[in-house]
Amino acid sequence: MDQQIRKIMKKILHIVSSALGEASVSKKLGNAIIGKIKARYPDSTVKERNLATNPFPHLGEVQIGSWFTPAENRSPEQVNAIKISDEAIAELQEADIYVIGAPFYNFAIPSSLKAYIDHIARSGVTFRYNEKGQPEGLLKNKKVYVAIASGGVYSEGETKPFDFVSPYLKFILGFLGITDVTFIRAEGLRINGIKETAFEKGIESIVID
Repeated sequence: MDQQIRKIMKKILHIVSSALGEASVSKKLGNAIIGKIKARYPDSTVKERNLATNPFPHLGEVQIGSWFTPAENRSPEQVNAIKISDEAIAELQEADIYVIGAPFYNFAIPSSLKAYIDHIARSGVTFRYNEKGQPEGLLKNKKVYVAIASGGVYSEGETKPFDFVSPYLKFILGFLGITDVTFIRAEGLRINGIKETAFEKGIESIVID
């Protein structure tokens, strides 16, 4: 059975949102997660979507208008505006596993990641409302690993209520139909006595399903 598992190829989408480039801890942690996925599924492929070097525009009238205009009626400006959203959604639909880098920026996700989410959360494409008016996510059978990096410790204790990263991502991913979400943390990166081993502990906590 183990040999059969190892022959399965996974398509991995690595979403990088940190502005720190190769120095980013969340990116390094994401790479470590990918390394363990590839150790389990050696034939897997990886595609990177770097939101810092190739940011998505904040939503405006043209982008939103393009979504709700039939394809045959879109203006040239709308056709151009919708491309980035369509391409990002196609990547999500194709991939089996998402690895999302989510550093703490003022207790929440970076604006680059929020802008990306705004472009992929589209009614009738990645979610819909059924006849009872209930939302249904359309991104099915996906696995997500979220690589969180933070200067403080927010997974427990008095500061846990200040974590607006994991609750938001768990909700929005679930809204899109993705319920198999694992959070991997490198936390306490600016706390003496914790920062020295924070990254290593994050790597040690990685378990690949």
